[in-house]
Amino acid sequence: MLEQFAVALRHTAGNPETGEAAYSVLSEQDFAKAQAEITAWEGYAATPLVSLSGLASQIGAARVDYKHEGPRFGLGSFKALGGSYAALRVLQRELSKQLGQDVSLEEIREGAHKDACAGITLVSATDGNHGRSLAWGCQRFGAPCRIYIHAEVSEGRAAAMRDLGAEVIRIDGDYDASVLLAKKEAEENGWFVVSDTSWDGYTEPPRDVMAGYSVMTREACEALEQPPTHVFLQGGVGGLAASVAAALRQFYGAASPRVVIVEPELAACLFDSAKAGKATNFAIKEETIMAGLSCGEPSEMAWEILAEEATDFVTIPDSIVAPAVRLLANGETGDPVVEAGESAVAGLAALIAACKSPDMKATLGLDANSRVLLIGSEGVTDPAIYAAIMEGKDHV
Repeated sequence: MLEQFAVALRHTAGNPETGEAAYSVLSEQDFAKAQAEITAWEGYAATPLVSLSGLASQIGAARVDYKHEGPRFGLGSFKALGGSYAALRVLQRELSKQLGQDVSLEEIREGAHKDACAGITLVSATDGNHGRSLAWGCQRFGAPCRIYIHAEVSEGRAAAMRDLGAEVIRIDGDYDASVLLAKKEAEENGWFVVSDTSWDGYTEPPRDVMAGYSVMTREACEALEQPPTHVFLQGGVGGLAASVAAALRQFYGAASPRVVIVEPELAACLFDSAKAGKATNFAIKEETIMAGLSCGEPSEMAWEILAEEATDFVTIPDSIVAPAVRLLANGETGDPVVEAGESAVAGLAALIAACKSPDMKATLGLDANSRVLLIGSEGVTDPAIYAAIMEGKDHV
């Protein structure tokens, strides 16, 4: 059943050092503020932590738990926690400046400053899920929203953002080009970028985005009876991975799990950063099926945390992504059915592939006592792509 996952993974070791990035880049206070605010939102509910006991038995692990973010606020992904919260924080800072007084998050959330919010335009580049979260937040808080997408973002994902009131601008280049255009036009027009990646002089919104993600990690930790021994985290710019790694460190301390970063072979900026020992860009030549992970430039803030927390970096071929989606959707290992998107299964695919190789299994320290946490970062965010995968297509 799992034979199709018998593929070679590339691996490079991290160089984790005892440091304070998991507490200083993202503080316990940052996480606490985000958790207090987001859990007060209408429609908040913890997402499921699904036990994949059948899979665990087949790969020779003690347990595998999958945090399923598909139901999150009806938006289909964990990004609902980040972009919307960061938008709220940008509005709070700007309104406090405009009005010359402290404005609370609750006031904005309850609509007390809707007229003022209408004059503050928020923009971002996205592969889909972050933009959808930002558009949803802007619609809730009354702010105009412009979203920049690259050529390979599906029309289904673009339509989902338009349905939430966003103006969607499609460019001919890749994700990194869309980031540059969003920054340029925001500077020219006095708009505010709400990005999930940081750069020199731009840190507050990305920090808020990552703080928002901590809600997901806290839910998982509180649902687990024991700390996981491993967590497999998909890469992208590194925001999700860094947030989860920091939150796990803050929750479990010295018992925090081994952090394994998983990326597409076609977009391995964190893998290359680990090899180089510093944040390093990756030249994307071909788009991966994992649209949400097609990022060539790592977030500098995220890398600060991952440089200290990540033990391993692996890349996976696109060929095992669709099979991982079908494995969950069909309950092939006897586990509960989970409908997951392409980017959600990166960690799952890497875990199975690693366990199919005795050498890689040993390299990652996986054995019969391993308790593995996976972050299922999205549900079905593009029904057309999901349908094609379920029809048996491995490349969409």
